Amino acid sequence: MFCVRHSLVQSLFAILLSVIVVAPAGAADPVSPVGQWQTATGESRYEVSYCYGTRLCARLTWLRADARTPENLAYLNTYVVLGARQTGANKWSGMVSYGGEHINGNMILLDSDSMRLNGCKLIMCQTVEFERI
Repeated sequence: MFCVRHSLVQSLFAILLSVIVVAPAGAADPVSPVGQWQTATGESRYEVSYCYGTRLCARLTWLRADARTPENLAYLNTYVVLGARQTGANKWSGMVSYGGEHINGNMILLDSDSMRLNGCKLIMCQTVEFERI
């Protein structure tokens, strides 16, 4: 895990950027990532919605006071995710540019109200839990 607090929040954004994706409209899976989510630690909240047809976009909508660094505030109320492809039932994978870097990640919807994001930046990997709000 990163030592500097703003780096941790940046890593959360990076993981989110790399993995939020969508099941195609009308897919058989009843569980969908569309909606409002926050990190389990409560540092940030995101609105996940369909865009570009069967893809998802995620917009950072809120930051807790201690996460309101200049780096993080630059992303507030902007789309931080433009989508990736579904790789299986309730599983998605993607690569998105963030801060000039490419981040690989995977998302698994555990149930209708929780998801787990796994992402790697170079050799550092991290898992982040999200809750539907």
